[in-house]
Amino acid sequence: MTDFNQNQNGSWQRMPTPTNLGTAPQPQPAPDATAQAQIAAMLQTAGEHHEAERFDEAETLYRQILAIDPNHADAMHLLGLIAHEFGQYATACDLIMAAITRNPQAFYFYNLGNVMQANNRPAAAAECFRQALALQPEYVDAHNNLGNAQRALKDHHAAVQSFCQAINLKPDDARAYNNLANTLMELDELDAAIEAWRNSIALRPDFAEPRSNLLFALNYQQQTTPQAYLDEALRYGEVMEARATPFTTWLVDAGSRVDRPLRVGIVSGDLKKHPVGYFIESVLANLDASRVQMVAYPTRDIADELTARIKPSFSAWTSIAGVSDEAAAQRIREDNIDILIDASGHSTHNRLPLFAWKPAPVQVSWPGYFASTGVRAIDYILGDAHVLPEAEASHFIEKPWRLPDSYLCFTPPAEHVETGTLPMLANGHVTFGYFGNVTKVTDHVVGVWSALLQKVPNAVLFLKSGQFDDAHVRDAFVRRFATRGIPASRLIIEGRSARDAYFAAYRRVDMMLSPFPYGGGTTTAEAFWMGVPVLVRHGERFVTHIAETLCHTAGLSDWIAEDDAAYVDKAVAFAADQAHLSALRAGLRAQLLASPLCDAARFARNLETALHGMWEQRVAQVSEAV
Repeated sequence: MTDFNQNQNGSWQRMPTPTNLGTAPQPQPAPDATAQAQIAAMLQTAGEHHEAERFDEAETLYRQILAIDPNHADAMHLLGLIAHEFGQYATACDLIMAAITRNPQAFYFYNLGNVMQANNRPAAAAECFRQALALQPEYVDAHNNLGNAQRALKDHHAAVQSFCQAINLKPDDARAYNNLANTLMELDELDAAIEAWRNSIALRPDFAEPRSNLLFALNYQQQTTPQAYLDEALRYGEVMEARATPFTTWLVDAGSRVDRPLRVGIVSGDLKKHPVGYFIESVLANLDASRVQMVAYPTRDIADELTARIKPSFSAWTSIAGVSDEAAAQRIREDNIDILIDASGHSTHNRLPLFAWKPAPVQVSWPGYFASTGVRAIDYILGDAHVLPEAEASHFIEKPWRLPDSYLCFTPPAEHVETGTLPMLANGHVTFGYFGNVTKVTDHVVGVWSALLQKVPNAVLFLKSGQFDDAHVRDAFVRRFATRGIPASRLIIEGRSARDAYFAAYRRVDMMLSPFPYGGGTTTAEAFWMGVPVLVRHGERFVTHIAETLCHTAGLSDWIAEDDAAYVDKAVAFAADQAHLSALRAGLRAQLLASPLCDAARFARNLETALHGMWEQRVAQVSEAV
C-alpha cells in the first residue's frame, strides 16, 4: 500500500506510516499546565478543521499535539481518522489501536471498526463493534454498524437483531431502519423491507438512501403501477433538487458543434464483475476515440480483473468515493465533461444526488437501471423500441432515446464452459430452471410456475441463488411451493458458487423460466450463452421488457408469452419438443454470437451516434435560446 494520498486540493503529500504505535506506551513526563492548555486549544481548533473537512490543517495540529505529548490518545485517534479520510487504512488502524492501547474508549473501538469495514474486513469490524458495546452497551451507532458488518458476513439474522436493538434504543433512528430494510430484502422479506424503508423516510424525509432503496424495491412488486412508481421517483427528485444548486453554465462549448471527441463521463459503483461491467466491457473496447472519449468516475474504491480490463478504455479514472456531491459535481464540471452517464439509477452505490447539481450540460441514464430516476436534471434515458415503446414514454421524467437493436450489448464470459448436451436426453424428464435474485419470484410467479409443474408431471425446477445459502430463505421457498401442491422432491435448490461452476450449472437445465414483473437480464443472456433458451412474459413497463429485448435481439422472439396462460402453454409445448430444445442446445451460442446482442462494434457505432445526437439537440437548444 502506498503512503501517498491525494488531499482535497488535488496535490500529493506524504503521510508517514507510524511505527510501533501499537506497543505499550513508553513512560513520558506529563505535560505541565501551560502545555495542557496549549494542547486543549490546539485540539479545539483541529476539531473545527476536521469537522469542516480541512484535513491538512487538522492533521498538522494533531501532529503538533503528539510532538508535545507523544501519548495523547485523542490526538492519535483523530489522526487515525484523518488517515482514514485519505484512504490509508493500515495507518489509520495503527493509530487508532495505539490510542486504544493508551486509553481504551468505546468510540475508539467503534471508529476502528469503521476503518476495518471500509477496508473490507467485516469480521474484524464486527469484533471492534462488539468491544465498543462491551464498554458501552447502549451505543446505538455501534449496534447499527455491527449489523452492517454482520450483513457483510452474510449473518443476516444476527444483523436483523443488531438493527432492531439500535431501533429499540433509538426509535427515531432512520439509518437503522434503512439498514434493517436492506437486510430484510436479502432475506426475501420484500413487504417488510418496504415498510422499514417507509419508516426511515418518514423519520428523515431528506435521507436519500432509503428513498433510492424503496424505488428499486418497488420494481419487484406487480401491484406497483407505473404512475405510482413515477410519483415516488419525483418525490425523490424534489428532495435531491432542494439539496443542490445546479450549474447553469459549463466550461465546455455547448453552443456549437464540436470537431473533437465528445467527453463522456460515466458514474458507477459497478465498474467490475457486475451486470453493468459485463454489458459495457466489449462496448468500451470498440468505441472510436476520435468520436467519444470516456472518463470514469467510480463511486467506490473497489477493483477486480474486469476493472483491470476496462480501465485502459478510459482517458481518465477519477474516484469520487467519499467525495461530497457538490465537490464531485464541481470536479466533473472542471473536467469539461460534455455528457455524463448515470450507470446506477437507484441501485446500490449510486450517486444520483450529484446529478441534481447538473455538472454536465447533457445527462443520461444507461445501462444500470430500468425506470425513471425522478431527477429532472437527467435529460435522457437510453433504451430501445422494446423496453421504451412510444406508448410508455409517460413513465419517465427523462426523454426516451432509442438505440437500434437492443440497449444492451452482451460481453461473452471469460470463463469458457461447454454447453453440453440436452440434459433431458439422459434424465428422461425436463428440468426447468431459474438462476437469479429470488426476490423476483413473487407469490404470483410461484403460482404460475406451480401450475406449469402440475401440467408437466415429471418435470423438476432447479433454483439457484446466493440467497439460498440462508436456510430461512431456502425453507420458505419449499413451503411456498408445497402450499400449491409441489413437493420438495420436485425442487432442486442450490446456493452461491464460483462463476465457472455457476455456468456449469446451466448444463443441468433444459429451459430457463424468467420471473415477472422483474425478469432476468444478465442471467437471460448468460443462459443463451450456455445454449439454454429462456421463457419470458410480456410486460407493461421497462423493467418487465428487459428479458424481451434480449429475446428479440438474439432471435428468440417466439419465447415471449403474452400472459400467464400463454406462458404456461408455451412452457408445456417447448418441454414436449425435445428436438427443438436439442437444436437450440447445439446452436444457440453461435446464434447469440452472430446476433446484434454480441456485436460490440455495431453497438459502439450506434452508441456514438446516439451521444452525438444528444449533443446536437443540446446545440440546437442553445441556438434557439440566443
